Amino acid sequence: MKTYATLHLAMAQPGLMLVTLNRPEASNALNTQMGLDLEDLWSGLIAAPGEIRCVVLTGSGERAFCAGGDLKERRGMSDADWLAQHEIFERCYWRLLDCPVPVIAAVNGHAYGGGVEIALACDFAYAVREARFALPEVTLGIMPGAGGTQLIPRAVGERRAKEIILTGRPFGTAEAVQWGIINRVCERAELMPEALATAAAICANAPLSVRQAKKAIHHGLQMDLKNGLMFEIEAYNRLVGTVDRQEGIRAANEKRKPVFTGR
Repeated sequence: MKTYATLHLAMAQPGLMLVTLNRPEASNALNTQMGLDLEDLWSGLIAAPGEIRCVVLTGSGERAFCAGGDLKERRGMSDADWLAQHEIFERCYWRLLDCPVPVIAAVNGHAYGGGVEIALACDFAYAVREARFALPEVTLGIMPGAGGTQLIPRAVGERRAKEIILTGRPFGTAEAVQWGIINRVCERAELMPEALATAAAICANAPLSVRQAKKAIHHGLQMDLKNGLMFEIEAYNRLVGTVDRQEGIRAANEKRKPVFTGR
């Protein structure tokens, strides 16, 4: 398993990778190195997921999941340096969106700016009750630039998204769940057990089926209904000739738990 300067990787169980944003001294803020590390991680899972069937992404410590871009690193940056750094951030978010392996965000604390955008780029998210969320970029003379203006409206609707982004005001987990940003609120001691239990349930399913279903949902929502249905069938048909499809049907008939191998 690769090692990274700003990330901690561990296997929670076979096929289940736990990734921790590991800059607790900076509230796990996204600096240039973290952007490079995340881009490399997600790119590797796109190219060769191997035995990895699900990822849980969380932050180090109890205060913050991710505070967004590291403003201390950005202090005094030239326009050219700022744009070059942001291009790295763009790539790391887009690679996460393209990752074929399901990624669950376990939001262990506050998520601001790019931290909210990371949670939104994951497939879904659980959060501790005390977490706070905000997209405050307009209060800093910029705007969300890592998917916020596109992913927030898709989660909460256009009018709510405008309120969130144009005011920059923080909101809590109750609102985040009600608006569809977070799937589940957990007590702190239960966050990781619940996220890992959900990830384990995903890991137990046929990995090719999970990846094809994820792809059909993600890309189908960018299409009209008829084309989305056609895309779904194309994704479905790729599973018919797999060993796992044969094993799943055989196990159901034999009344036993299937053993999926990703083939």
